[in-house]
Amino acid sequence: MRIAPGAVIGWDMGAALSLAQALGVNALIAAELLPEIEAVMVRKLNEQMEGRRNG
Repeated sequence: MRIAPGAVIGWDMGAALSLAQALGVNALIAAELLPEIEAVMVRKLNEQMEGRRNG
């Protein structure tokens, strides 16, 4: 993950694509799907972190 002070900003896409390749996932499919998955993950993790700070 790429992290800034107090927030998650994304994945290391090079590492994510390497992992996909190691798992036998088609590289073109991984490159197409990972950014969409990353966006959801970043949003949800940041919401959880914000909730812990305010809760």
